[in-house]
Amino acid sequence: MRLIDVLYCFRLRCAAMSESHSIPFIAAAQVRAALPYPALMEALRRAFADADQVQVPRRHAHALPGDATLLLMPAWHAHQHLGIKLVTVTPMNRERDLPTVHALYVLSSTETGVPLAIIDGEVLTLRRTAAVSALASRFLSRSDSRTLLMVGTGRLAPEMVVAHCEARNLQRVIVWGRSESKARDSVGRIRAAGLPDHVDIQTGPSLAAACAEADIICCATTSTEPLLRAAWVKPGTHIDLVGGFRPTMREADDALMTTAALFVDTQEGALAEAGDLTQPMQAGLLLPTDLLADLGALSHGAHPGRQTADQITLFKSVGSALADLAAAGLVQELSIQ
Repeated sequence: MRLIDVLYCFRLRCAAMSESHSIPFIAAAQVRAALPYPALMEALRRAFADADQVQVPRRHAHALPGDATLLLMPAWHAHQHLGIKLVTVTPMNRERDLPTVHALYVLSSTETGVPLAIIDGEVLTLRRTAAVSALASRFLSRSDSRTLLMVGTGRLAPEMVVAHCEARNLQRVIVWGRSESKARDSVGRIRAAGLPDHVDIQTGPSLAAACAEADIICCATTSTEPLLRAAWVKPGTHIDLVGGFRPTMREADDALMTTAALFVDTQEGALAEAGDLTQPMQAGLLLPTDLLADLGALSHGAHPGRQTADQITLFKSVGSALADLAAAGLVQELSIQ
C-alpha cells in the first residue's frame, strides 16, 4: 500500500471516530496557493530567528523492501504546532514510471495532540526548499544581482528560479543541465511556474561560461562529483548549493569550498549530511569553525551576512524539519481563512 493510501485511511478512521473533528486533507494545489514566496520567506525568517523554541530531532531513516527508504522528520514548537513529515523514497519507481519520492505532512496541536491537517508533502518540500534559499540570498547575495544561473533541470528548478526572483530584481536566467534537451524543457517549465515577464531566460551550453556571467549560482542536482569550480566563479558571486543532501554527494570543488564565505541552513544537519562540507573536512581542508553562521543567526541579526561587494558567499542547505513545520503552519493558517 502506498504511503498516501495509508494516510488517507488514517484520515477516514479518525473522522469515523469523532464526528465533531474531521481532519482536512490539503492537496497540492491548495498548498501551492497557501505558500506565496513573500509570505513563506517571512514565515521562515521568523521560524529560524525563533529556532530555540522548536525541538527538531534528527530525522529517522528506515530501510524498506526493494531498496526503498522511509524517512520520518518530526519537529514541534512548545506552544504551537507538532508536525511530522513522512517520506518514502523508492528508486524502483523509475521503472514503474512513478515518482521516486512521495511525502505527506501531518500537523497537530502540540498542546492537545489533536490532528489539524494532512498536507501534501511534496509541494510543501519544494516550496520551503526554494524559499529557504531565497531567504538566505537576501542576506548573502549582492543587492544589485541581475543574472541567475540555474544548474540542474529537476522538479526543484522552477521553484528555485521563481523564489530567487522574489529575493532579488533579477533580469536574466541561464539554465544549464547535462542534457541540452532537458535544459530546454526546463526553460518552459520555469516560465509556466511564474517567472516574471521581464526576466529573460535561456539555456547555457557551457557551464564555465555561464558561471562567469552569473551573480547568483543555484545548484540543485544529485551529482556525486563537483560541478562548480572556483576558477569559473567571479568575485561577488553568491553560490546556493541545494542538491547534495548525502555525504557522498558533491556540487562544488574543494577550491570553491575553501575560498568562499560559508553559511548553512542548520549546523547540525549540514555537518552530518552535506558532502560538500564533510568531504573537505575529512581531508583536513575545512574545520567546523569555518562555517560563519547558520540561517538562524542571519535571521535574528547575530551575523550580518555579506561583508563586501567582492566577497564570494556560499549557502549550503540540506533541509530542515524546522522549515517544514513553519511552512505547514502557514498552510494550515491560510487554508482555514
